Amino acid sequence: MPPSPGWARRGTADLGMTFYKGSQFPAKYMGGIFSAQHGSWNRTVPVGARVMFTSLKPDGTADKTEVFADGWLNENGTYSGRPVDVAELSDGSLLVSDDFAGALYRITYEVTVPAK
Repeated sequence: MPPSPGWARRGTADLGMTFYKGSQFPAKYMGGIFSAQHGSWNRTVPVGARVMFTSLKPDGTADKTEVFADGWLNENGTYSGRPVDVAELSDGSLLVSDDFAGALYRITYEVTVPAK
């Protein structure tokens, strides 16, 4: 079976993924999928180089997908990084590996209480 047209247009090379079991991020992320998009390599206008989040329906099938973290693909179409994998630490933060920049990023969530 050939890939669907929607998948074929994406061309982002989704690599690593993890099901989020932590509690550091807001409740909407619990049980969903974080995935690393390495970025396209053969498109005139590059896409990808970001971390995506996909929520799941009650039956476990994929629901909505949204950009969770980006900024590795510059406005001029060059990469400053290319995410490869995501992993969850015991405190609920996420690690993102980047094989282009040779870096490991830790993403945390913190609630800021406004000053009175």
